Amino acid sequence: MSRSILVVEDDELMRSFLTQILTEEGYQVYSAGDGKEGLEKIRDADFDLVITDLKMPKLSGIDLMRVIRKEKPEIRWIIITAFGSISNAVEAIKAGAADYLTKPFRDPEELRHVIRRFFKEADDEKTISLLSEELGKQFPPLEMIFSGEKMKEIRKLVQEVAPTSASVLISGPSGTGKELVARVIHQLSLRKAKPFIAVHCASLAETLLESELFGHERGAFTGAINTRKGRFELANEGTVFLDEVGEISPSVQVKLLRVLQEREFERVGGTRVIPVDIRIISATNKDLKTEVAGGRFREDLFYRLHVFPLNLPPLIERREAIIPLAEYFAGKFKASLGKKISGFSPKAQALLLGYPWPGNIRELQNVVERAVILSRGLIEAPHLNLHPPEESAGIEKGLLQSSERALVQKVLEETGGNRKAAARVLGISLRTLQYRIKEYEL
Repeated sequence: MSRSILVVEDDELMRSFLTQILTEEGYQVYSAGDGKEGLEKIRDADFDLVITDLKMPKLSGIDLMRVIRKEKPEIRWIIITAFGSISNAVEAIKAGAADYLTKPFRDPEELRHVIRRFFKEADDEKTISLLSEELGKQFPPLEMIFSGEKMKEIRKLVQEVAPTSASVLISGPSGTGKELVARVIHQLSLRKAKPFIAVHCASLAETLLESELFGHERGAFTGAINTRKGRFELANEGTVFLDEVGEISPSVQVKLLRVLQEREFERVGGTRVIPVDIRIISATNKDLKTEVAGGRFREDLFYRLHVFPLNLPPLIERREAIIPLAEYFAGKFKASLGKKISGFSPKAQALLLGYPWPGNIRELQNVVERAVILSRGLIEAPHLNLHPPEESAGIEKGLLQSSERALVQKVLEETGGNRKAAARVLGISLRTLQYRIKEYEL
């Protein structure tokens, strides 16, 4: 599909230069000599991308962007600025530009690289959006799953590794969404039209796991009355997700290593070599380096699985995602349970933010489901039934205070600094609010 690009540049030589390079790349390129002309063209036609100079007569690039973003928010922008005006470029990024270029260009390839990367990221965003709709009934929206600074970095890494065939090892505590991230990688890969098969290694005994992965021939063991294909064979050209890969026994580890190295295996009780083309994504809540050092996990298998590691942070390190996730789950459960839930009280929100969440997102989901069942409208703190461990009481008190401070500040901002209104929203007395303002130096 051909992409349409509008170049808005008052320098004729620069405008011709940009147009020629982008046309040679196969894009449909249009041009405008100043901001006003660019405004008219954007209003008359649809463009995938606008590349505009920052400083132009009649209408600057940043003002052009601000006007059009209100009318056509779907258009993406790249700002061109003279070298030495980086602060202006930063302002443009804050105003909504996807990227910026400095002129003069050192090499035409610099422009080509930026545009290719830009459209790749745009395609990835679209795919992720479609995946959000596909998984929406089962999982929170992916924008929410990847919320927080630490998860933004994970998202970038996912987008980089997904189109490759590299093995990915996802580590992190239980309940952090490792399988969901694996599904995202599969959906963003060239294998997305082929099967994604998940195997939960910890739930199967050694003999069952071996048969589950590799299949078995008729008569291979007692009860094997028919030949059965394994998960690797069924997932050919697709992706196999091995959850809790650290639980695999040494004998199965040897066979898994062969699959990774030789791309072939034999069914249990069989002699025929079966070639297979699969990508393996594995997950663990163990420190596999420690398992290797202790002789419980093969070092050569570890390095085969550990080609591209991703470490998911626990929920408590992504506290900005806790309330949005809780509200999502509340909305999901109130619909399925037929309850009328209006949200979480300020004290309930503070408790959610201060709790350590050892079970992470999975625990949060269970807590909210129980709260929705008990609530008759507003979810209050007692409905959550959260009791932090005594040994971490000091830490939790600090977290709770930090959460409460953020909540009070947020409500004050929303009420325009009106303390009486803020106290009503928070469900506390004006005197208590004034005390908190002083205590937290707001």
